[in-house]
Amino acid sequence: MKNIKHISLIFVWLCFVSHAIAATPAELKKWVEQGNAFYQQEKYEDAIDAYQKALHSDYQSAAVYFNLGNAYYKLRDIAPAIYNYEKALQLSPNDAEIKTNLKYAQQMTIDDIKVVPKVGFREMIQNFVSILSYNAWAWVSVVSFFAMLAFFIGYYFGHSSTQKRAFFSLFFVCFGVGAISFFAGFKNKALSKQNVYAIVFADAAEVLSEPKKNADEAFVLHEGTKVKVLESNETWTKIMIADGKRGWVLDKDIKKLK
Repeated sequence: MKNIKHISLIFVWLCFVSHAIAATPAELKKWVEQGNAFYQQEKYEDAIDAYQKALHSDYQSAAVYFNLGNAYYKLRDIAPAIYNYEKALQLSPNDAEIKTNLKYAQQMTIDDIKVVPKVGFREMIQNFVSILSYNAWAWVSVVSFFAMLAFFIGYYFGHSSTQKRAFFSLFFVCFGVGAISFFAGFKNKALSKQNVYAIVFADAAEVLSEPKKNADEAFVLHEGTKVKVLESNETWTKIMIADGKRGWVLDKDIKKLK
């Protein structure tokens, strides 16, 4: 297990400013620091309470979700540990520490589900756009735009044909990077809306063939297993697991990763 992530005061301040309506930066910083202090003292339940106060204030932070997952892991509360690691991974998809701790937690689950490999061009596109988060792709697009502007100015005011050719080539390189990142960002956003996942929180969740209590049992899932949400109604959710099996489970038995 990796240790908790420490958040610098400047980073915390900048992140909290945009959420000042829900809670002041000072309050949010206090809760995060309290959570870190409680964690170091091995008071994991108190740490969980402090981290949740920050997150309940509409604050989103991969580091806080990661630390919250660690606190639950220390208590061997596997479903919420996995849930919070997954939330952290949504915000920081390339973080090696988060991926490592998530794997540790997943090793403690009961269900052994064989993943069906996905191949094809569509899967390649999905893997590519998932390299960065939507916000990260947006930043790449913005930086590319300003770089294009700078190179255009360089081209316009270039004194020699060599300079103009260089700036012209760099302009189109940035144009290509900007266009690709723009597409990737919107594709990433669309996939995040289409691909909704959930974590099983019940100790044992019956998955039925139909959305009704007297339907045949298809299989049983246990806490911590990740499922894909296909559709929902007021009481039931249709899910699919990694090996392709499908069925209906009670809403109360799972928690969606929004």
